[in-house]
Amino acid sequence: MRTWFHDSSQAYPEREIPILSAATVLVSSEAEGHPIANAFDDTRGPGATQWIAGEPGEQKLIISFHQVQTIRRVTMEVEERESSRTQEVHLAVSSNGGETYRELLRQEFTFNPDTTTGECEDWAVAEFNVTHVKLSIRPDKGRHDCIAKLTSLVLADA
Repeated sequence: MRTWFHDSSQAYPEREIPILSAATVLVSSEAEGHPIANAFDDTRGPGATQWIAGEPGEQKLIISFHQVQTIRRVTMEVEERESSRTQEVHLAVSSNGGETYRELLRQEFTFNPDTTTGECEDWAVAEFNVTHVKLSIRPDKGRHDCIAKLTSLVLADA
């Protein structure tokens, strides 16, 4: 039996920020065929496209907005069908051009190919004048040879 902790058929916020046109996205690595753009496309839920890191270990993703943004909702999906691991993510925001960041949330996603292959988290937040968002991903708290993955990251102003 496989478990997915979210009804991915639910509608996402109408005022989703179109990351690929509203920002420049920097990422520490990406595997061939699994670019960071996959995390911001319209595919979500089990079997959706993914960003996959090009190398093991901690990864960083920075979203640099072209204009300041208000963020009221963050939705993040991760799918892992191959290994048992606990992926830890830290999301931080900056309102001063990326000079300093304030941690907004920290979450662990725990996977087991036999029982839990994906998780989705949805947070209500109230962040104004955001210039940058930074996502730090530790693919496994216990090992250093795991690869980070991200199915989707949705930022919305509603």
